Amino acid sequence: MVRVTSTHRRDLLRTGAGVVVGGAFAAGCGTGQAAQRPAPATPAPPSAKPPAGPHAYPGHPTQITHGPRTRPQVALTFHGQGDPALARALLDTAEQRGARLTVLAVGAWLDQHPDLARRILDGGHDLGNHTQRHIAINTLPEAEARREITDCAARLKRLTGSIGTWFRPSRAPAASPLVTRLARAAGYPHVLSYDVDSLDYTRPGAAAVTREVLAGVRNGSVVSLHFGYPDTVAALPDVLTELGRRGLRAVTTTELLS
Repeated sequence: MVRVTSTHRRDLLRTGAGVVVGGAFAAGCGTGQAAQRPAPATPAPPSAKPPAGPHAYPGHPTQITHGPRTRPQVALTFHGQGDPALARALLDTAEQRGARLTVLAVGAWLDQHPDLARRILDGGHDLGNHTQRHIAINTLPEAEARREITDCAARLKRLTGSIGTWFRPSRAPAASPLVTRLARAAGYPHVLSYDVDSLDYTRPGAAAVTREVLAGVRNGSVVSLHFGYPDTVAALPDVLTELGRRGLRAVTTTELLS
């Protein structure tokens, strides 16, 4: 069983970080965010390849922080919200360089930008659940926490035909036992955490984001990044170049664990 911890430094950073980009509020998992009224989700046209759904991975803990350390692969995982233009720029950059990402989408963001669900999947990336409103799910009463998971799952199902491949809790690096149980009940056998935090939501500059990722990444790493931050868009080419130089390939979390 892999044990997830968070450092005091990161807790402090998470408490104060946040940004408004292009009129959309994009925040890291350590900051508060006002709830938004959901808009009706519009189904996208069916894809030739049906989207993958959640699968159990024997030998891996319920709460996953990294993949096998024996293969030269890493998963770049993105908290999905914020300016859709920045999201598309990240996806385009990754695809041009042969990288595949994992996007954990916020349900309220999908309500505002329903086309991005299919854009992510059609690019060969993983798409998962990052709660409906991106609030501190571990602190919520059971019924409200359940709704955060199932409401986002319903959006994903309506837009893509699947509840998504992964669940990641909002405003926390790891899920509480209650949230883990609720996620399993909603159809997610594993909770996806990470072992490398880019801290991009603190807006430290592209060079600092690149250094933070490359300082911690190794075989099997799961890296936490965010849509909605220009620093992240600017950092991604250098991150991918250095991963390639080290012989590490950026793959979806599904491929990482397969």
